[in-house]
Amino acid sequence: MIAETVCSAVSAAGLGIAAVTAYRKRFLTAARLAAYSLVPVGLVLTGVVGWAADTAFSLKAWIGFGVLGAAWLMFLATRAVERRTGGTRKERKAAKAARRDAVAPAASAPSLGQGAGPAAAKPAAKPKAAAPADDFSDIEAILKKHGI
Repeated sequence: MIAETVCSAVSAAGLGIAAVTAYRKRFLTAARLAAYSLVPVGLVLTGVVGWAADTAFSLKAWIGFGVLGAAWLMFLATRAVERRTGGTRKERKAAKAARRDAVAPAASAPSLGQGAGPAAAKPAAKPKAAAPADDFSDIEAILKKHGI
C-alpha cells in the first residue's frame, strides 16, 4: 500500500514538473518528462510494484537470492581455477598431443634438400664494410653540384 502511494506521488510530481516545462515552451522536454513520470503509475497498475514489495520483504526470497549468489560465485571460482590450471587432465593431455602432432615431421630437414653440396651449407660471406672515404664521396658530390 505504501509503495503504491509513493509511486503515485512520484508520478504526480513528475507531471507537475512536465507542466512547468511545457509552460516555458520546451514541449519536447515536457513530453519526455511526462512519459517518465507515467512509468511508476503503469508499474503500480500492472502489479509489478506489489510483487516487488512482497519480494523485498520476504525472507524466503532473500534466501533464494543468497543461494543464487553463492551459485554464481562458485561458477566464477571454478572458471578462474580452470583458466589458471589449463583445464582438466584429459583436456591437458589432448592439448599436449595436439601440440606434438601440429609440428610437421619434415620440419627439421634442411630447406635446400638432400642434393645440396657442402658449398650450399657454408654461410654466405659477409660484405666488407665500405671504406670511410666512400662514405664521404656522396657528400662531396652534392657539395660540388651546388658549387661549394
